[in-house]
Amino acid sequence: MVDATAIPTSALPFPVMLIAADQTVAAISPSLAAVLGHHVVGRHYINALRQPITLEAIETALRSGQPGQTRWLGSDGGRDTTWLVHVTPDAGRIVLTFEDRTAAEAVGQFRRDFVANVSHELRTPLTALQGFIETLRGAARNDAPARERFLGIMERETARMTHLVDDLLSLSRVEENERMRPATAVEFGPLVAATLADLEPVIAASGVTVTLTDDSGRAEVRADANQMRQVVGNLIENAVKYGASGGVLNVTLDAPAPHRVLRGEGVALHVQDRGPGIAAHHIPRLTERFYRVDTHRSRALGGTGLGLAIVKHIVNRHRGRLVIDSTLGQGTTFTVILPLA
Repeated sequence: MVDATAIPTSALPFPVMLIAADQTVAAISPSLAAVLGHHVVGRHYINALRQPITLEAIETALRSGQPGQTRWLGSDGGRDTTWLVHVTPDAGRIVLTFEDRTAAEAVGQFRRDFVANVSHELRTPLTALQGFIETLRGAARNDAPARERFLGIMERETARMTHLVDDLLSLSRVEENERMRPATAVEFGPLVAATLADLEPVIAASGVTVTLTDDSGRAEVRADANQMRQVVGNLIENAVKYGASGGVLNVTLDAPAPHRVLRGEGVALHVQDRGPGIAAHHIPRLTERFYRVDTHRSRALGGTGLGLAIVKHIVNRHRGRLVIDSTLGQGTTFTVILPLA
């Protein structure tokens, strides 16, 4: 071990702290100084690090002379960070090496949440199906009206599970290709009009009046046509389901124009309903997987909680932006802005 004063800390690309024999912080690397601040140098390590689990690992290493590991929790702006800290003792001194595990922790938490959410979404219909099957084999075996009612519910629950699986597969395919921007030029206006025509039965059944205003002048965007139809379809179906009380749905394509969020020219699609609107605290989370503003109503309408997550990932793949604006009692507007081809 070289003397602390001889350590070229500016040459260390990773976060490192040297605790001297007198238990003060002798040196830190620039990358750790960005996290803790240069002011910790010269302070006792307890005042520099403060977190009990980290301090305990240092004390254990000092007593035993054996290396160990611990965790240190920090923050980077508004984001919490998690660090794996390697504690290495040497002749009364301690070297701490910090390894940023924030991304790995986030992936692990995402996987746990994802499995829990999918399990929850499937458990309810599967439990219902199991109960109806047992009833049809027993008490309702010869009850024709009850049998028909139960079969109708089973059909709806099966359709919902099928829809959920289809959305999960679709989301998986979108995420797999998200870094590969489409190269084909597609006229956005005709694509939106064709998607609306395909959705005519759904729109008619809802009783909502849909108007299309196209000022895009047949502007072209680089797009995967099938995925972009899915974006338009998901937004319109979402507006019809949750904004139908307003009775009117306005679909608007703006003329090509410079957009600051794109740092260049693009074309914007607006899907505006006049429904009950969405409270502001829900809006940042609307594109999260399985997030619902009204869980009971969403399930009753056949929603899977994945539609807007799919929209977000497709729009990201196309290097576009999704913007959501809503006012309670006045309605919601979903805007997709895509760069011109």
